Amino acid sequence: MSSRPSRNRQPIMIRRAVARDAKRLTRLVRNSSAYEGKYASAVAGYRVGPDYIEAHRAFVAVDADERGGLVLGFYSLVLDPPELDLLFVADEAQGQGIGRLLVAHMQSEARAAGLDRVMVVSHRPAEDFYHRVGAVRTGTARANPPAVPWDRPEFEFRIPSE
Repeated sequence: MSSRPSRNRQPIMIRRAVARDAKRLTRLVRNSSAYEGKYASAVAGYRVGPDYIEAHRAFVAVDADERGGLVLGFYSLVLDPPELDLLFVADEAQGQGIGRLLVAHMQSEARAAGLDRVMVVSHRPAEDFYHRVGAVRTGTARANPPAVPWDRPEFEFRIPSE
């Protein structure tokens, strides 16, 4: 577990996701303003279930001072093949460094697992974010209708050994 005070909030804790987080994580995905309008179909009916949390390295960022730990964001790292499968920050928590904190945590987890690269198939509105946190554009994932009817940028995080 790690902790860091953010600019506008009390300390942020990152902890391993547990089954009881599933509904809150699902709600965060489905309510993300990044998936409004033409992007809504990509998360309509999407579910982050306890089975997903158990099968992947999923971590949540919570406000350490909130009762019950207000979920501010989360990510999921798949080890084989190495991929950042999900990364979401709650709309009301964006711009506070939480996404950057989650990416740094993911890189630390990847390094500890012996990975030297982690791929990301990005959502187009998140493309600038991934550039800002050091991911390198590597290609384009072609549309996969009907679930994802648009092309998506592919990125890679290079994980240096320490």
